[in-house]
Amino acid sequence: MAARTSPLAWLSLVIFTLSMFMSCSHGSSDNRKVYIVYMGSLPKGKVSTTSLHTSMLHEVLPGVGSDVLLYSYHRSFNGFAAKLTKDEAAKLRGKDGVVSVFLSQRKQLHTSRSWDFMGLNRKVKRSVIESDIIVGMLDTGIWPESQSFNDTGFGPIPRKWRGTCQSSTNFTCNNKIIGARYYRANGDYSPYDYISPRDSEGHGTHTSSTAAGGLVSKASLYGLAKGTARGGVPSARIAVYKICWYDGCYDEDILAAFDDAIADGVDIISLSVGSIFWSDYFDDTIAIGAFHSMKNGILTSNSAGNSGPSPSSITNFSPWSLSVAASTIDRKFVTKVKLGNGVIYEGTSINTFDLKGKMYPFIAGAAAPNTSQGYTSEDSRYCGPGTLDETLVKGKIVFCDYDSNADGPVEAGAMGAVFQSGRHKDYAFAYGLPLSNLNLDDGRIVFDYVNTTENPTATIFKTNVEDNQFAPFVVSFSSRGPNPVTADILKPDLTAPGVDILAAWSEALPLTETEDDTRVVSYNIISGTSMSCPHATGAAAYVKSFHPTWSPAAIKSALMTTAFPMSSENNIEAEFAYGAGHINPALAARPGLIYDAGEIDYVKFLCGQGYSPKQIKLITESNTKCSEVMNEAVWDLNYPSFALSTTPGDSVTRVFHRTVTNVGSPVSTYKAVVNAPPGLIIQVEPSVLSFKSLGQKQSFTVTIGAQLGNSMVSSSLIWDDGVHQVRSPVVAYASLLE
Repeated sequence: MAARTSPLAWLSLVIFTLSMFMSCSHGSSDNRKVYIVYMGSLPKGKVSTTSLHTSMLHEVLPGVGSDVLLYSYHRSFNGFAAKLTKDEAAKLRGKDGVVSVFLSQRKQLHTSRSWDFMGLNRKVKRSVIESDIIVGMLDTGIWPESQSFNDTGFGPIPRKWRGTCQSSTNFTCNNKIIGARYYRANGDYSPYDYISPRDSEGHGTHTSSTAAGGLVSKASLYGLAKGTARGGVPSARIAVYKICWYDGCYDEDILAAFDDAIADGVDIISLSVGSIFWSDYFDDTIAIGAFHSMKNGILTSNSAGNSGPSPSSITNFSPWSLSVAASTIDRKFVTKVKLGNGVIYEGTSINTFDLKGKMYPFIAGAAAPNTSQGYTSEDSRYCGPGTLDETLVKGKIVFCDYDSNADGPVEAGAMGAVFQSGRHKDYAFAYGLPLSNLNLDDGRIVFDYVNTTENPTATIFKTNVEDNQFAPFVVSFSSRGPNPVTADILKPDLTAPGVDILAAWSEALPLTETEDDTRVVSYNIISGTSMSCPHATGAAAYVKSFHPTWSPAAIKSALMTTAFPMSSENNIEAEFAYGAGHINPALAARPGLIYDAGEIDYVKFLCGQGYSPKQIKLITESNTKCSEVMNEAVWDLNYPSFALSTTPGDSVTRVFHRTVTNVGSPVSTYKAVVNAPPGLIIQVEPSVLSFKSLGQKQSFTVTIGAQLGNSMVSSSLIWDDGVHQVRSPVVAYASLLE
């Protein structure tokens, strides 16, 4: 970790993290812990299960009081919960009628887990004007019948709303979804598209419910991640702008949606869309739209991209928008494979199929080439479509040397599939048949088993949800910095949950793209920076509900400076992976100080970026001449982070100018706290900032000196008044950008 936060904040983080990760060892001083004794179905006849449970306990624990038995499960199934020692639990485990005995674990509502994991639980303080906040979702549309968008209890539409609802025979709005438009300039629709704001892809429904969906109890994907689904601002309104279709999202449609959304009166814009390759700021419709949103007081929340972990793979990085990386939460999905020899291996997937432990014949794809179509074992080992011989594979579990969408095994009639690959396993997918992805080490062992065993068999279990003790860390696919256009502006800005997120889904399509998969679900589990972006959107809307007059830069500053610090132990790219850290919405509503910026600040930035006066005038309607602007260096943008780049092997010293605004205690004194590692020298002048009123501004300079090889070194600057810790990352690195 680059630097310590305050003892109070750090202690809160440690307590919170431990409470999420650790088991419920809620026992007494006599070394007892809570165990569950599961005994299966209820016994037939008039049997007092409570008496049975008490009798069993007395046999193992003679003379122990009745307070040991906590629960007797006797209405729907048979079992009990009791405070036991490890030895007592072992004795009960060996008794007749006992299916299993296991230590009670602390579990959360898995569906809302991402918001709880960030500290924004259902009991957090809410603003009285949250229902006036309008979140603009630029995506694939929405499934209006989802319970996440039920408008029961909602009042009239906010008066500030100036938008419309493009209703049709298959789409209507309500007091939750107050506006909806769709954009398709080329007029080319597929048979699967709805020519309306209705979502035929699922993506927009998922992101909308993550940001602002209402509370829905007992939501799950076939029992996985069961709990209460909710968005970050459940009472907020949603305005839908459908810009994406079966073949992608076109720039002309994106800009048209921005144009409408700004005029309609949305408060926040969320856009989980991006290019494969980066473009200059004003060669990119998203950056353009976000700039004009900023001018009108609207923050745009952008996904960083899914091209990680390659450096400079981030594609949404304009300084006037919020760029969001994707990180894990404290759960993971594990799918176990059991071989005929009894050995079990753990892989990843979201497998909702239940083979009930039945063993099936196991065959390697390489042993089943579709020779009638000219394929060899070198083809069939990868299990691609058409490469497998159906007569050899049908009804069996097939082993494949690559992870794909499983179309090949499904097409050949396989009962299941086991993939092995060297790809990252820190996120999971659903497939059209039972499937598990193994790592290369386990895959080699399983491959050896299937090829050397006479009549090999295997089964694949339904996915289990387990604790992810290493969370949060930035997932492998999340695009990384540094900023490919402005090396001295740190990107991404922060990270938010984007891995294995359960949220509402469109019922217009099956769960997977596999042929013959007819399963339709109302909630789905998917991953991507598309999922982290609406988490940040919801957090921004939450802050906006408490501070409706704050600028986009102020809201972004609040989110960044209150983020949980993260460590490079799990992410070697450090700040280029997670920016300021992991988003902390509840704390962001009271940041203490903010780094504010308005249009004139971005004009200065554009001067430093090399835009001509003519370009700047066209973009901003400003007549400012760059030669007259005092601070026109890009690094002097009043940003809540500090980035210093130089060529490899050089030393560099740079002075940063910043101004903070007091939004905490009217009378307060902040002291600068810096813990610079070797290779980095940081000086802050003045090192103490005193405020006498809210809204008062104070300026300071940060002088950073760095001696770099081909590496990166990072630290932080924290302004601390004993109540608020306003933290900004400091990064110095060797850049290859010219």
